[in-house]
Amino acid sequence: DVELVESGGGPAEAGGSHTLSCRGSGYVDEMRCMGWFRQAPGKSREGVAVFYPSGSPPDYADSVKGRFTVSRDSAMHTVTLQLNDLKPEDTAMYYCVADRICQGPWSAPVAYVYWGRGTQVTVTS
Repeated sequence: DVELVESGGGPAEAGGSHTLSCRGSGYVDEMRCMGWFRQAPGKSREGVAVFYPSGSPPDYADSVKGRFTVSRDSAMHTVTLQLNDLKPEDTAMYYCVADRICQGPWSAPVAYVYWGRGTQVTVTS
């Protein structure tokens, strides 16, 4: 069906930058939305950013607006999350997500059928 594999996690310094990539395989071209969630220890999963191949503007969590950028390389079936001006509170497991229908609030985890296994980002001050 669809498989999502994240890469690029690791340690980062506060104020620094990091790039996460998600490579999709299978029926990726059928996905109407692809993006990223994150989950910090002891917290619920949080929608970070979602990209729409249709051309609609991406959605971002207020906490990352102006710092993170989501983009998609359709030829490579890859969704990238550029993280700038990192803060310790950005420390989390980051998950790639995708869905064919994308119904409901973009930041609701239940709106996405396909999830990657996650990649950890740890920001130190």
